[in-house]
Amino acid sequence: MAINFFEEGINAKLKQRRQIKQWVKEIAAEKGFRIHSLNYVFCSDDYLYDINRAYLKHDTYTDIITFDQSEQEGTLEGDVFISVDRVSDNANKQAEPYGTELLRVIVHGLLHLCGYKDKTAADKQRMRTEEDKALARYSNLTVPRGTPKNQNQI
Repeated sequence: MAINFFEEGINAKLKQRRQIKQWVKEIAAEKGFRIHSLNYVFCSDDYLYDINRAYLKHDTYTDIITFDQSEQEGTLEGDVFISVDRVSDNANKQAEPYGTELLRVIVHGLLHLCGYKDKTAADKQRMRTEEDKALARYSNLTVPRGTPKNQNQI
């Protein structure tokens, strides 16, 4: 199992990597999946915009794009691109801490790989409910000794 975090020319302010990996692994298992390989790529708006145009033919900015590379049923393999610019803007608009919004988008990508959609209003509500449950689970994880339990310091 490999969960990797990459940064393309930006700093995602991601400090609790081991804890986040454990959380992602637990959420996947809860949904009936095992992670084979999952790459999170944190990038700028422009970087993700270029991917959106080139691969999805969408001429818009977005906070996340998920590419499912899974070949075996029950096994997750994929690449999740996250614009930290969008995450920061969305956090400000929603009066949420950056760390909370970043965790929401991280689990949002995982949920897409697990088969959750967000095109219809009902799908969006179901996705939000699952995100909220996952965020509650993260805040209840056992934090290694000496590590702050603060979602602003993820």
